Amino acid sequence: MLFRQFFEPKLAQYAYMAGCQQTGEAVIIDPLRDIDQYIAAAEAEGLKITAVAETHIHADFLSGAREFAERLGVRVYLSDEGGEDWASNWARGGDYDVVFMKDGDSFRIGGIEIQAVHTPGHTPEHISYLVIDRGSGASTPIGVATGDFVFVGDLGRPDLLEQAAGMHGVQEPSARQLFGSLPRFLELPEYVQVWPAHGAGSTCGKSLGAVPQTTVGYEKLYNASLRAAEDGEDPFVDAILAGQPEPQTYFARMKRDNNHGVPVLGDLPTPPRLSLAELGRIVDEGERVILDTRLDRSAFMARHLPGALHAPLNKSFSMAVGSILDDETVPLVLVVEESGVEEAVRDLVRIGYDRVTGFVTPDTLTRWFDRGGASSRIEQVDFAEVERRRSDPDVAVIDVRFAAEFASGHVPGAISASYTRLPSLAKERIPEGRTLLVHCAAGGRSAVAASWLAREGFDVRFVDEALARFQEAGGELERSEAAEPAGAL
Repeated sequence: MLFRQFFEPKLAQYAYMAGCQQTGEAVIIDPLRDIDQYIAAAEAEGLKITAVAETHIHADFLSGAREFAERLGVRVYLSDEGGEDWASNWARGGDYDVVFMKDGDSFRIGGIEIQAVHTPGHTPEHISYLVIDRGSGASTPIGVATGDFVFVGDLGRPDLLEQAAGMHGVQEPSARQLFGSLPRFLELPEYVQVWPAHGAGSTCGKSLGAVPQTTVGYEKLYNASLRAAEDGEDPFVDAILAGQPEPQTYFARMKRDNNHGVPVLGDLPTPPRLSLAELGRIVDEGERVILDTRLDRSAFMARHLPGALHAPLNKSFSMAVGSILDDETVPLVLVVEESGVEEAVRDLVRIGYDRVTGFVTPDTLTRWFDRGGASSRIEQVDFAEVERRRSDPDVAVIDVRFAAEFASGHVPGAISASYTRLPSLAKERIPEGRTLLVHCAAGGRSAVAASWLAREGFDVRFVDEALARFQEAGGELERSEAAEPAGAL
């Protein structure tokens, strides 16, 4: 058996390929939408992808299952658990080669047997896949693809349907379902490898490890959420629901599209490089969203195109864009180095932003400004000024860290508004007519948030310092209960 893990750092997402070298067949588990990477990897190993399997309907990226089925006629294995609301309706309504899996069902890829295990809790339909290398004579599993059920050091969060998908009153029942699924994992041999769908950086859990895989035995010893289950169901429910990070704005849309049908992508979009004249027309029209991917946030604050959003092309790019840009149909223009265009486009289509209509390089941007082209700026301040002005009735301090971070220590009087949910939280919490002093822990998240708030017409000041400097400036942090999450998206 050939086995390969694919890691996408911006989504902290893992997909897997298991291939039978004797028959030349391979299966991909939980693929991203841009499937060319898996096809190339399989061909390099002399394999052909004949099947795709999904652990559940994903909320944090667009699945490649339909892309495989539509373009290549690949057989798709999907969950048939969880009821009609979790039915992968796109596959039931089309002329696809689909097998819907119940608990205990299995299929073969050459000499590899793959068994479905229903493991609800993160979502009702969630299944895990046990992988048995029968071709080598094995009769027990080498590993289990756990999807969003078991991670390294954590378990998949059971509150996501309520917090991101608009299903009220389901997080506690889901947590109890998750507790009920744990024996299915704990009864596995301790040597079985665990292949999760996410790692550190994902908001599908609260303390995911950065190690790419683990074993059942290791998780029994050291997984904090599994240890919480040792105290019983009620303590487990309380523990697993506490302190979960606020999910990104786009999660609800991903869940919807993955259930009802991801648009077929085909070739990756190739946006043209725009001239100064074309940029001028775009700025004048004001109908496109400009994503400025420059890494230097101070340079962005000092001078950027009017209405531009700051989304640096780093490991947080997908989270930033998916948090503040809630309309996937709007045409986009990128400020990006030419060498980074494909990377940015690939990141965007993975979360459903397909209308990338052009790009300008930072050099072109500099020429635009040097020739007197329209620009905007956001004033930068430090925490000494926050301390001086925080009691001013015309000022509001906006803390865009996660609610759990806010509760652990924040500027007195600050408003908690996690940047991952800013468009919805702004309607409830951000006061109009006041100067906003926007900060996070170190400046990265608040730079993104400040650009969005400025685009929405707020009077914004960006605090470009670490929060520790507030105390050095004479301020005292206060602790509180975690802010209540905004209504589900």
